[in-house]
Parts: sequence; structure tokens; C-alpha cells
Amino acid sequence: MRFDLDGLPVHFPYAAIYPEQHAYMGELKRALDARGHALLEMPTGTGKTAALISLITSYSLANPSRPLRLIYCTRTVHEMEKTLAELRLLFAHLPPPAARSLLALGLSSRKNLCVHPQASAAAARDSVDTACRRLTASWVREKAASDPESTPLCEFYETFDRAAAAGDLASFMPPGVYTLADLRALGRERRVCPYFLARQMVKYANVVVYSYQYLLDPKVASIVSREMQKECVVVFDEAHNIDNVCIEALSVSIRKQTLEGAERNLRRISQEIDRFKATDANRLRAEYNRLVDGLAQRGNLPISDAWLANPALPDDILKEAVPGNIRRAEHFLAVLRRLVRFLDGRLETENVENEMPVSFVASIHSQAGIDQKMLRFCYDRLHSLMMTLEITDTDEFMHIQTICDFATLIGTYTRGFSIIIEPYDERMPDIRDPVIQLSCHDASLAIRPVFDRFETVVITSGTLSPIDLYPRLLNFNPVISRSFTMSLTRDCICPMVLTRGSDQLPVSTKFDMRSDPGVVRNYGRLLLEMASAVPDGIVCFFVSYSYMDGIVNSWHEMGILQDIMQHKLVFIETPDVVETTLALDNYRKACDCGRGAIFFSVARGKVAEGIDFDRHYGRLVIMFGVPFQYTLSRILLARLEYLRETFQIKEGDFLTFDALRQAAQCVGRVIRSKADYGMMIFADKRYSRHDKRSKLPGWILSHLHDAHLNLSTDMALHIAREFLRRMAQPYDKTGSGGKKTLLTEEDLQNMAQDGMEM
Repeated sequence: MRFDLDGLPVHFPYAAIYPEQHAYMGELKRALDARGHALLEMPTGTGKTAALISLITSYSLANPSRPLRLIYCTRTVHEMEKTLAELRLLFAHLPPPAARSLLALGLSSRKNLCVHPQASAAAARDSVDTACRRLTASWVREKAASDPESTPLCEFYETFDRAAAAGDLASFMPPGVYTLADLRALGRERRVCPYFLARQMVKYANVVVYSYQYLLDPKVASIVSREMQKECVVVFDEAHNIDNVCIEALSVSIRKQTLEGAERNLRRISQEIDRFKATDANRLRAEYNRLVDGLAQRGNLPISDAWLANPALPDDILKEAVPGNIRRAEHFLAVLRRLVRFLDGRLETENVENEMPVSFVASIHSQAGIDQKMLRFCYDRLHSLMMTLEITDTDEFMHIQTICDFATLIGTYTRGFSIIIEPYDERMPDIRDPVIQLSCHDASLAIRPVFDRFETVVITSGTLSPIDLYPRLLNFNPVISRSFTMSLTRDCICPMVLTRGSDQLPVSTKFDMRSDPGVVRNYGRLLLEMASAVPDGIVCFFVSYSYMDGIVNSWHEMGILQDIMQHKLVFIETPDVVETTLALDNYRKACDCGRGAIFFSVARGKVAEGIDFDRHYGRLVIMFGVPFQYTLSRILLARLEYLRETFQIKEGDFLTFDALRQAAQCVGRVIRSKADYGMMIFADKRYSRHDKRSKLPGWILSHLHDAHLNLSTDMALHIAREFLRRMAQPYDKTGSGGKKTLLTEEDLQNMAQDGMEM
């Protein structure tokens, strides 16, 4: 359909549109007009992706003088594929001249795009990267030119390189939508490398879909996203955890194994330097002269040589000369050896230590003789040296890279970080496992370059409540900040707060109550009663793996688990990805064949973040407890202190906000469209408190009636039966009377006329 939105002709790929999609597009258009950032919460299953790409593409087509490009960031490859499928549908509905001029593509790692038979066979992502470099690095190709028999090359990369040199890449990728599977098929058919082709064509594409890391992790962003212009609109989808992604991008952990690996790496680099001195001393001398001019003077590297960039350095520092005492390769290795010895000494501590970067850098200077400027240049100096020594198997050098990453970060940032040294893991205090953790506390450090560089950044998700905390956490000012509700023709969402069991004993996962046999039994009886009454799939979320293991064992000993399995099969998520994938497949098979199944999962796990339990795969989701973070974690305590001092965010407010967004994310898995229906049980007495409950998204709260706030197991069972009976009745999908939930082109025209008359 095509309709007018405040003077903007919008192309939409479906015959009807939800009212909240229409409102969402209106807010998005206002943000684009104002050239500012937006924070939008949209309920799950209401077509957020379709609304976003339709509005931004239509806006770009309607304003040829201001051609907008869309960078759409997703968390997983699965979400990337879904977005590209929506784009393909949209492009099919655009006017032919417009569709013929637009290019949209997905970009992922070599692991997901490589088509070389040997390189793509490697299991790990780093191994695929290394296998690729062995075939494509510039010095390997120079050697192959003189000795083609003994030096294998990648024919796919060679085709790409010839086309790039001739300026003929566009002929390989005419306008259209390219998913990762399309790119691989194109690569095999035209014998061209899909990874490097996509990397190069990103500069010219109208829509690019890729991972958060490509913009938020400085090591990756400065290589992949360097060419993106200010006019791009950046969308972070499912961005409720964006602050954690930013923090992880700038945090580093160093253990004993890291230091041992770094020492092995240094021995290998030392042997390579000796070999080069004997055979090609000029290369080392040329590198020395280049470093005198500054790191930026090394010129543009070939695309196959570009490796992870610096985790922190701004461009102005790169123009400085590298400190004299690390220019020579041998001197730089001596500095790294002293740094590794210093860190090894710090790991020998028996007490927990917490230091700020300034004092840690001062102690490195006094004990190892390495100053702040030398630390700041470590990562780039290592990169330069490895290029000079023509090292391709970069996956073997991860340990020394981690040390240099750590050194550069502490040499660059003085605020927003702390260094925590722990001799033991708090959860296993008998086993010595020392670790130095450089922990970032300020999420705005990683995302600030994105806000500064692009004129419109849209942060959107189904669970952003309370929405006012994100601008403080990420330190930005959105021009639009809004939370939308869901328009429904029937109450197809039924949230309930269960505070006590059938025996009227309160239930909670509070630390002092969670192992109480009465609480464990009541949780088990709740699941048993629901398994007997609710058809198809039930999903249960627990607060942690350890709690899930404990309670499932207790249910087994009490005989409750056997009773549950009389009604439905039980599948369990584990930390192992392969096991969990297999369990999910079998869970779906059990639901498909009508047997019904129960899936045990963990809040903050892979399933809670990315798997949909729509239709009969999820008729009920039970959240056992409030998923607070482990509050004795020293990293968390340091972050809470920083948030309180810097952003005036109280510890309790942040912990509650974080726990409730995780709970909302878990229960939101069950509703993925308006034709769907499902129940949500928050099984913990703390959810009945207003300060906790009010942090849930508005689209859940609007269906949480007062009568459902303080339930026992038998009351919840009665409500569940009534709800399921009601959902079995036929209903009007478009909505009748005054409240339509599906708007046609005609409805939108009438709305526009009514607005003009008013």
C-alpha cells in the first residue's frame, strides 16, 4: 500500500497497517526532520522492522537532495536474515525505477560468508580468519607471483582484487537485496569472494544490515564502518541491552593462561625478528622510519591486510610519532616482556584489589619503567610489527593482542574504568583462579562516537522501560522519546503475578527464601497444575543456571518432575550451544506432534535473548523469581558506584531496572504477533510491589488487571482456564466499531481528511 504521512509518500509492503506502526512512523519522521536521535519502545509482534525500513526508505526516495542511507544493527545473524527478508518484500512493492536503483546487503564475519572449500571448513571464527589471511595477505600474494607452484592463493579473492583494480565491482552486485545466503551463492557462481565484495560494496549500499559490534566495538568499527557518512541513519534494534554491549566492547580480562600464552607469542615474535635481521633487515629499518612519522603514515593497507584496529585511539593521536623507546622491534619486545612480568606479579596477590587506571599506570611506570604514552601505543605498535614480520596466523597471537588491548585502554582512559584483581572466583572460593579485569563502567564511551558521527541514531526495542534511564546511561539527548502500546481486538495477553502457593505460603527467589522446601514445592506444584491445564508449549525462565539445576534436582527428589512428565516432555537449556539447539529442535517437534512440551531456560541466556516461542510453541511463560544480577560481583559493585557518582543513578534503581527489563524480555518471547495469544506468570511475591511492577513495559502493564496481582496457584489456574476458553472463540481480526486494529489505505485517507478538517 502507499499512503501519505504528514506530506511524505510512504511505501508499505502490506495491504494494511497497525495503528501503532502508523504512530511509530510519525515519531520516526519527526526525528529525521529534526536530524536528532530517537528512543522508541514498540511492543513485540507489532511490525517494528517493517515500519522502520519502510519509513526510512520512503524518506530517502522522497528527498533526493538529502539521500539517507540506513545502517540497521542487529544482535544475531537470525535477526539479520529476518530484516533482509522484510527488505526484499519492501523492494518488491516499490515503484520499479526506485527498486532498480537501491542496493541492500547484509555483512557478517568470514565464518558466515567464506566460500573457499578449505578455509570455510575451519570450526572456529578465528581459524577461518587465519586461513583466509594465509591465502590473501599482500606478502603471500607477492611471494606467489614469483613462486606460483608452492604458494596457494584464493581464486575467489583474486577475482575480487582484479575487479576492484578495474573499478568493476558493481557488475558483480547489481541493485537488489542480498542476504548472507545470496552472497555465498553469488560468490560460488561468479567465483568471487563474497566477504570482501560485501565489505567493499557497503560503501555504496543504500541499506546495510550488520552486527552491533561493527559500530560499537572500536577495534572493528574503524575498519568496517570507517567509510560511513554523517547522513546515515543508524538503527539499533532489540537494543534493551545496548549498555551491556558497549561495556563488553571496552572490557578486558587477563588470567594466568593469557600471560603464559603471551610469553609464547613473544618468543615466536623474537625468533621472527632474528630471522628477518638475517634475511631482510631493510624491512625492519623501513618500519622504524615509518614510525618516526607517526602511525597514520603507514598508508592505506590492502583490504586483506586490515586487521583489528586500535581499541581506543582517536585520529589525532595516530598522527603523533611513536615513542622512541618502542620504535625498534627489540626494544618494543623488551617493554612487552616487562609488562607481562609486572602483570604476572600482580596476579600473585592473596587479596582482592580495586584500582583506578591512573594509579595502576603509575605503578607500572615505577615498577616496570613503562610510561603512559608507551602503553597507549602498544596495540598499534604490535599490529605494525606483525605486518612487518608477515605473520598470518593471527589466531595464535590472541594472548599478546589481549595484553596490548589492555595496555592501550589503561593508557588512554582515566575515568569510567577500574582494574579489579581477584585471586579466587567468589562462587568457588577454594580454587585459586586469579584474574585481572579491566572493567568499563561507562556505556557512553563506546557509543559516543556513533552519536557524534551520525545525525540520527534510533534506539528501539520491545522492552525499554523505564525509558527515561537510557539517556542517562548512554549520556545523550534524544529529540523523540516515546513508548507505544498495543492495539488489540481481544485481550490476547494475560499477565499474572503469583505471590503464594495453594497452601498460601509466599513464593520468591529471594536469597533467604529460595532454598526453602515450601517455596521449591510450591513452584513445582504451580508448574504441574499448569502442565495439566495448558495445551502445547510452556516456557519456564529461572534466575540462573545454578538455581535451575538446584530446583530441578529438588523436584526430581520430591517426585514432582515425574508427575510433570506424565503431561509433557521436559527440555533444558545448557551453556553448550549445540546441546541447547538440539533441545529446542526436539521441543518444537514435541509441540508440533501435539504431545506438548516444557522448556527450562535461564534469564540472560541465549534463548531469552533471541528465540521466539510464537503460536503453539509458547502458550504460557513462567518467570520463576526476579532475575537480579549477582549483587556480590565486584565488577557490578564498582559499576553501581560509578553510576551513582557520575549519573546520580541509585544502586537500587539500576538493579531493579536491569532485572525487570530481563524479565520483560523473557515473557515477551511468547507473543510475536497480534493473532497470537499467551499467558505470562510472574512467580514471585516481589512483583506485587508497585516499585517493581511499574518498571515493566506499558504494553504488559495495560493488560495486568488488579484482580491478577496477588494470586495463589489455584486462582492462577482458574484464570488460565478461563483465558484459554475465551481465546478458543472466533474473533474479528480487523477490529470493529470505533477501535480498528488494522488500517487500510482508505482508513488512512479518512484519518488524514479528518485531521485536516479539525
